[in-house]
Formats: sequence, C-alpha cells, structure tokens
Amino acid sequence: MKLEGKTALVTGGSSGIGLATAALFVREGARVAITGRDEAKLAKVAQQLGPAVLPIVADVRSLDDLRRVRGVLETEFNGLDIFFANAGVAFGTPLDGTEVSRYDELMDTNVKGVFFSMQAISPLLRDGASVILNTSWLADVGTSGLSMLSASKAAVRSLARTWSAELLSRRIRVNAVSPGAIDTPIHGPQQADDVTAAKARIAQCVPLGRLGEAEDIAQAALFLASDASRYMLGAEIAVDGGFAQL
Repeated sequence: MKLEGKTALVTGGSSGIGLATAALFVREGARVAITGRDEAKLAKVAQQLGPAVLPIVADVRSLDDLRRVRGVLETEFNGLDIFFANAGVAFGTPLDGTEVSRYDELMDTNVKGVFFSMQAISPLLRDGASVILNTSWLADVGTSGLSMLSASKAAVRSLARTWSAELLSRRIRVNAVSPGAIDTPIHGPQQADDVTAAKARIAQCVPLGRLGEAEDIAQAALFLASDASRYMLGAEIAVDGGFAQL
C-alpha cells in the first residue's frame, strides 16, 4: 500500500495509461479523481474501480472545466498529494498539409491543457506533493510527420524542470514519465487489420521485441508518485523498451 491515505488526480483517466495508473493507485491505497470528456465512459470506469474513484467530466482545454475540477477536489479531497497530467492526443502533423485546426487541437490539449491543469490545481497540492507529467520518446528523436506531437511533448518535458524550480519552496516534486510505443487506443489506424500490422512493425523496432503495455507506464508513475522517488526532481523516466535508447 505505497499510497495509503493519499489523494490523486489523473487526467485522461478513462482509458489507456490513465486508466491503468488510476487502477494501480487505487490498489495501492489512494483515493483517485479521474477526468475525461465522455461521461458514460467515466461512470463505467468508476463503477469498475470502486468507491475510491471520483469521476469528473472535464476537458483539459477548457479553463471553466478546470476551475470546476478544482472546486470538486476542494470539497471532496481538501488537498492533493499526487497529480498525473496524462490527458493528451496523438496524430500526425506533416509540414505540408496540416490545418490550423489540427495544430490547435494537438497543442491545446497536450501543452495548454497541461499548463492550465497545473495552474488550476496547484493551490491544492500539499507541500511535498508529487506531480507526474506524461511526455514521450518523440521529444528525444526526429520523426518525420510528427513535428507538432514531438514539440508538444518536448514542451511538457521542459515544464517538469521549470515547475520543479518554481515550486521548490513547497518541496513539490515534478517529474516526467516518457512512454515509448505503448499498446493503447490512442495510437494506430482504425481498421483492425491495419492496427495488427502496424503493431507488428513497431514491435520489430523495439529492442525488447514487444509493444509496451499501459501497466508498464503505470508502474513508473507509481514509483514517481510514491516516497520511493523522494530524491528525484525535474527528472524523466524512459519506459520504452529501449526504443529511443539503443
């Protein structure tokens, strides 16, 4: 029970990495608030995970929604020990042909959403709290057609350092987890055959020979959320099967 008695917020907690992390946090003794845009999906997840989960319908791109999240947490939790800024989107943005609307969707979710989520809930963070940001291996390599996704994750990586400095007097630790190719609904084409073929191609490029699982990232997030990482600040943990390392 590494998180017994603690409270946590996981944005984008109704599927993929966010759901796996919220479930693990609950198993480790935390009360966990999760956000997402789909009310029905959130309610289903909350029912699956049990009474320790508090679902809040919210879009991280909306400042009004984020202020409402803060209000709910003030009432229900009266303070926050852990914040996992996980909500994000992923799609290609080739230089030739990317529309402004696609740029805005990606950057507003992945960067603006992270920044203003943190702004909204930072007054609730207890001294010594742990903040975890979801970055990506894409921030460390050059990948054709993924310029804005890569740039958005590089920005989030930078926030782990700058916020660590800004919140140092409160002993709030801000660290990042950097997933590699993870088998979640956020990635891949929509046709089943194409998904299977794409996963097989990607797995061949991973030194460990497989795609990562959401639980792999959740375990890293648990480490960063717990006192086991108490001497880590502004750091990043790569969980990518060696994809961007070898």
